[in-house]
Amino acid sequence: MESLPVLFSFAASHWLACLIGVVLIPIVYARLTSPLSHLPGPEISKWTSAVYTYYYLKGKIPNYVHALHGKYGPIVRITPDHVDICDTDAVKEIHKTNSRFLKTDFYRKLVAGAAHNVFSTVDPKFHADHRRLLASPISDSSISRLEPVIADRIRLTIRRMVEEMDSRGVADVFKWWLFMATDIIGQLSFGESFGMLESGKKNQYSLDMENLSSVGAIRVTFPFLVKLGSYLPLPIFQKSAASGKRLGMYAAKSVRQYQDSLTQNPSGAKPTLFTKLFDTEKSGMSFDDIRQEAQAYIVAGSDTTAVTLTYLIYKVCQNRHVQEKLVAEVASVPEPVSDKTLRNLPYLSQVISETLRLYSTVPVGLPRLVPEGGATFNGFFVPGGITAATQSYSLHRDPKIFPDPERFYPERWESPTREMKDASLPFGGGSRICLGIHLARMELRLATALFYRTMPDARLSTKEGMSASDMEMSATFLMAPQGHRCLIEV
Repeated sequence: MESLPVLFSFAASHWLACLIGVVLIPIVYARLTSPLSHLPGPEISKWTSAVYTYYYLKGKIPNYVHALHGKYGPIVRITPDHVDICDTDAVKEIHKTNSRFLKTDFYRKLVAGAAHNVFSTVDPKFHADHRRLLASPISDSSISRLEPVIADRIRLTIRRMVEEMDSRGVADVFKWWLFMATDIIGQLSFGESFGMLESGKKNQYSLDMENLSSVGAIRVTFPFLVKLGSYLPLPIFQKSAASGKRLGMYAAKSVRQYQDSLTQNPSGAKPTLFTKLFDTEKSGMSFDDIRQEAQAYIVAGSDTTAVTLTYLIYKVCQNRHVQEKLVAEVASVPEPVSDKTLRNLPYLSQVISETLRLYSTVPVGLPRLVPEGGATFNGFFVPGGITAATQSYSLHRDPKIFPDPERFYPERWESPTREMKDASLPFGGGSRICLGIHLARMELRLATALFYRTMPDARLSTKEGMSASDMEMSATFLMAPQGHRCLIEV
């Protein structure tokens, strides 16, 4: 009888081992026979996305994936069902107009709530219909009519920087560029500025956007936690939910107020990027469509421009030759300074292009779903249903295309090669290229020129503990300096 417990224990252990085997053997077999098992990449990426997720949450995924390309080559497996490709032929195939490589549900997870807009949609018809309506108001010719509004905000920004420098001894250009870009896109989307330049501080809308952005990585990597947060009183998700609700209410109120003013006085209403779309019979866009697209514009048009301008000032101030050459060129422009004149300045254009190369505000891979039937890249077959991405961080640092890639060298854009143009993805590509590209470039030209005409001797500051570590890049989707500041002095 004493042997019975031992017998039962042995039997239980035996069945447990069998059960584990039944569960694990298919997993191991699937991984070993996976259609991605032949692709180059770290061994662990065959089994789990844990390492990728770790670097994603740290904001260092561009660096991690770039290091993998350096070790394994132009195509690398980064998770069991995700590859990244550093190759211009792949870029042209994946991001071409009418591409069969559609956006994945990553974009829906990235956007808070159930927002459905031209950025987040995975439906090509919805995207095509909305993009057709949105493209004209933000086209190059249309944006030129809004230049007075944009230029006034930029001039106020420069004045506020000078005031801060006089009182504080330094100016935080990242802060002021962020206020400027958010005020501009707020006015162009909702018909009124957020007034952050005047107040010198973030308003509730901006704070709420930051709250939502802070949990963006969690929404993408652990979506079940977000669902759990709707049932349990978890402070981080309660705060996020409150921010999302306020953003929606503010956007609805602002759009409604603009719609009312447009109805009452069509000729007196300030022009916005959505003015013509309020004629819903012609546009086919509902009030809620306009609200969601306007909210998306605020996100896309604020941090991105601010980050690019911040790194532009940062790199120019590090290079005396570049700064002297740029200052001389922008100083040669007669008053009044206009965007039309600035477009003809070659070195200004080269400095902007080089900043966008090294400091693309979306340096991570833009995930796309490989279509049914699969595709072949660099001699490797990738089956349908797999996620494929081409991260700009690596493309912009390909030494075969950009010699001495880490060097900030604007002159490389004097006569760009076809390969340089094909590898350049600061605004995405194909039919999903950023709608705000013309607005962004106008802001970059005007802001850079007016800044260096006013502060030609600007230099980086070490006051208040400012150091190079503040300017290290951190990115989950959008990139920003990890110190969230950039102090300069004259």
